[in-house]
Amino acid sequence: MKRLTAGWILLLLLCGAAGAQPQLTVEKIMQDPKTWIGDWPDNPFWSEDGQYLYFWWNPKGQFPSDSLYRVSRSGGAPEKVAPEERRNLPPAFDGWHHGEGVYDADFRRKVFARDGDLYLYDRTTRRLTRLTRTAERESNPRFTPDGQAVVFVKENNLFQLDLRTGALTQLTDLRRGQEPRERKPDAQDAFLEAQQRALFEVIRKRVEEREAREKARERDRKAENPPPTFYYGDKNVEQLQLDPTGRFVTFALTTDEPREKATAVMDYVTESGYARELRARPKVGVPPGSFELYVQDLVRDTTYRVNLHQVPGAYDVPEYLREQGVEPDSQKTKRFLYAYGPYWSGDGRYAVLEIRARDNKDRWIVRLNPETGQLTVLDRQHDEAWIAGPGISWFGGRSTMGWLPDNRHFFFQSERTGYSHLYVVDVETGQIRQLTDGPFEVFDPFISRDGRYWYFTSSEGSPFERHFYRMPIDGGPRERLTTLTGRNDVVLSPDEQVMGILYSYSNRPPEIYLQPLRRGRPGEPQRITHSPTDEWLAYSWRDPEIRFIPASDGAQVPARVYEPDSMNGAAVFFVHGAGYLQNVHRWWSSYFREYMFHNLLADRGYLVLDLDYRGSAGYGRDWRTAIYRHMGGRDLQDYVDAARYVQERYGIPPERVFIYGGSYGGFLTLMALFTEGEHFGGGAALRAVTDWAHYNHPYTSNILNTPETDSIAYVRSSPIYHAEGLEDPLLMCHGLVDTNVQPQDIFRLVQRLIELGKENWELAVYPVEGHGFQEPSSWTDEYRRILKLIETTVGPGRRR
Repeated sequence: MKRLTAGWILLLLLCGAAGAQPQLTVEKIMQDPKTWIGDWPDNPFWSEDGQYLYFWWNPKGQFPSDSLYRVSRSGGAPEKVAPEERRNLPPAFDGWHHGEGVYDADFRRKVFARDGDLYLYDRTTRRLTRLTRTAERESNPRFTPDGQAVVFVKENNLFQLDLRTGALTQLTDLRRGQEPRERKPDAQDAFLEAQQRALFEVIRKRVEEREAREKARERDRKAENPPPTFYYGDKNVEQLQLDPTGRFVTFALTTDEPREKATAVMDYVTESGYARELRARPKVGVPPGSFELYVQDLVRDTTYRVNLHQVPGAYDVPEYLREQGVEPDSQKTKRFLYAYGPYWSGDGRYAVLEIRARDNKDRWIVRLNPETGQLTVLDRQHDEAWIAGPGISWFGGRSTMGWLPDNRHFFFQSERTGYSHLYVVDVETGQIRQLTDGPFEVFDPFISRDGRYWYFTSSEGSPFERHFYRMPIDGGPRERLTTLTGRNDVVLSPDEQVMGILYSYSNRPPEIYLQPLRRGRPGEPQRITHSPTDEWLAYSWRDPEIRFIPASDGAQVPARVYEPDSMNGAAVFFVHGAGYLQNVHRWWSSYFREYMFHNLLADRGYLVLDLDYRGSAGYGRDWRTAIYRHMGGRDLQDYVDAARYVQERYGIPPERVFIYGGSYGGFLTLMALFTEGEHFGGGAALRAVTDWAHYNHPYTSNILNTPETDSIAYVRSSPIYHAEGLEDPLLMCHGLVDTNVQPQDIFRLVQRLIELGKENWELAVYPVEGHGFQEPSSWTDEYRRILKLIETTVGPGRRR
């Protein structure tokens, strides 16, 4: 009986072991994700005939260059694309901006550039024709309105290739350097030349013959109607284009930021054995280059510069400078403006420019009169903090905008209501209509081929999900077309009858789905790919609870919460990077390694919180700009409030709260331990910004202006000024070839800690890593150190 009981016990133990949850280790979760998790698909696109959805996938661990798959629009098993087919594919049709290349008005042909040459693809015959094979690079091809020719850029000039005859015509004559000046002899030389002609008949005849030949050449040249010659010095030619009527050429001339302001990073572990210097970006406050917009009228044979400073506010003084007593002065407060466009209506009747201010506090959408250069403001978006949001470039790049099919209404996105929404303006009357409204954001809008509908992605219904919508062209009811909870990135087939979906959920990587639109209504989604490995799926990955943490200013801060089955009395707070990024959501995170690490911590009894602190994306303008002029202010207070929350709800005291993160998350970790140390028990700052005066200009100047004009914002926002507050254990990790947050940044803080006599810190450097680590061995080493510090500072076995 005892033996039988022992046997049953052994059998039960074996059965229990067979079904036990696999134990996570740092070594396991930080190994190559392609072999451990399984390589998930990305970048789906349609064939031009819409019969196949292509996507990049590497399920068998092959080389990425050999990992293109396709699936029939009707579904079924995906098949690997043969190398020859892959090489001969036309550019992607991605359903939004239609991928690379431009279609003609009939949507029959597509012209595109590849590797510096031009190609023509006929969608009806499926024929790909190479138009050029030259040593020079051709780029930016466009069809003429009649579809009979292609206009493109080569060597900073516009050319036109006639598709019927093959004739090539140069449309512009823009030349580097300065215009040659006619030699004017001084008085002595003029006397001698006149004397020679008067005395010697042979010289007189030669001069007359030469002048006659020059006049004849000039007559012949004018008879050929050549483009006007324009010399642009040593500047860069950008945005060169021809309007649809063929009359106006527009282009921008720019100069770069001063090269002497660039920084350098040393790469010590190289193939050659010699250290090499990597040229890197300048620091915030670098003087700008220059920008000039020109219009060339081919009919009037004239070229003129457009005065961008016609727009209202071109000489405005920002509020933070007015607080310092700076008054408007047309010479001293003239703002640096630049423009994108013009965006020409299809009939060439209207031209629209987007004008941006370098301080990124203004964006103007204006109509350009190409004959006079006069600008008429259609919309001005102003923000004393900075302009951004979906469809509006954070760094001052091009925004999402374009023409409606009627060639009179122009669409754009604006945050005028606090959330980025879709608007249209009548460029003739200036009347603006808002097409979408509500506490949500619109992403990547585009118009159906028949011009009847909008398609776009939206956070309507929940900021933690993304769904694909359709809406009538004039606005009105929005119809949600996707049905899967999580994130749905849709590429619409050319006939707009099938959605290819890259779908993911909180605890599952992206997969490819197909979903038909039967009679305009969504059908059932069909899963095409199955990427995760059996080993990875053997673990029951948590679906983090999304919860709101009450903040001290009354706001509700979104958080992903990993609550363990059995708590050990400690908490770990994760701080996502980038500042303006969302990580509280119901889709697969770009921080998937950290996600797995948080599962490991929860298995060990730690409560893990991941906040979308103030400044994060996804919650509108006010959430984003709450950190203006004080990073490490309201954003850090959200984590302080979270520390109070876990103490009140779970009884976890501040000394048992660990905080960590990378990049902006590393910066906020430093600020937490330097300025709010009483709320935390330790931290790990990875690739952290330590002094914002040493970070780049586009990102930093948005939030803190410049060190020269707003030094107080830099002092209160930079950890290096607050390092004397460090009392808790601190781990810092940094890659030595990080050209973004450069090693100099962390070395300066280390020297500051040394001079302050601080002892409870350590620095780990990674010689082959940049800002984002690549090697599994580096990830493993970094997170071993983080885990060890968590367990020795806030964990159950912590040092008292």
